[in-house]
Amino acid sequence: MDKAEHSVPEQIKTLIAGEIAAYPAGDRCGRMTVAAFRAALREPRPVTVNFSGGITQKCWSVTRGDGCYRVIYLPTAGYFSLCVESDFGPLDIGVHGDAIGCYASV
Repeated sequence: MDKAEHSVPEQIKTLIAGEIAAYPAGDRCGRMTVAAFRAALREPRPVTVNFSGGITQKCWSVTRGDGCYRVIYLPTAGYFSLCVESDFGPLDIGVHGDAIGCYASV
């Protein structure tokens, strides 16, 4: 892993910390969403993601998979994606945006 790749996990953690701090957690639903998201977080780790058309890209897994889904950071796009687990690894399903929003969409 080169120096630029090594700093990506810290950048991802900073993005996520900002989202958590800004998330509207003033009601029970917001608090539960943030708590569940925090519980699913993991240290960002590199993973190959499959996209439609047979394209693959090196991305960063940021949540533990629940057997069906996990949240991935797409460094070339600069945003997060909800990916479905498949026999071939995570598959991008077109749900993109902030990490908590992707996580909370299922």
